Amino acid sequence: MDVVSIINIVAVILALLVAIIGHEIMHGRMAHYYGDTTAKEQNRFSINPITHIDPIGTILVPAMLYIADAGFMFGWAKPVPVNMSKVFQNGGHLGGINVALAGIYYNFFIAILALIALKTIPLDQSTLIGLFTVKTLFYLLIYNVILGTFNLFPLPPLDGSKALMFILSRLNFHTLANWINKSERYGMIILLLIIATPLSQYIFAPIQAMVELFLSL
Repeated sequence: MDVVSIINIVAVILALLVAIIGHEIMHGRMAHYYGDTTAKEQNRFSINPITHIDPIGTILVPAMLYIADAGFMFGWAKPVPVNMSKVFQNGGHLGGINVALAGIYYNFFIAILALIALKTIPLDQSTLIGLFTVKTLFYLLIYNVILGTFNLFPLPPLDGSKALMFILSRLNFHTLANWINKSERYGMIILLLIIATPLSQYIFAPIQAMVELFLSL
């Protein structure tokens, strides 16, 4: 394996960790803003990857996708614990929606920062440091757009479904909101089945379009 390949792999790993671990930390940070100290008490604000790594979502799935040259990359970290009762007590339904979408806010913010850096900072890719910086910024852009867009889908257990559930509750559509809440226990199975079938085009097409939009800016 040559130096360029090693740089590429390290950049991929670093960008993916920043995207998925930061995503989870922001759920806890937003909940803390609304008075919930659960994540802080369990040391889930730490940037130490070991604190957040999910063996399947953080290691196995991304590694399999990379080895298979799947053309896309995503993963997840251990969910940050949130006491939604405390959040609702202080922030109401808006607080719940913001906690649900906090990781998505973070992902698009990091993607925008990476895009600005790529467009404005002169980097010499003929040097190893310059090449590593460009690769890392590029993957930060790509993976954060992918993760942010992916989580917008209103499919349990994705963040979009939680936000939708709180919106429906706010609008007094409690039956539908309860159905979404109950279906979350089967959400990962349903999501994996969708990804493994032709239905995946309805997920990956919008994600691809969003990535292309950012790259065109």
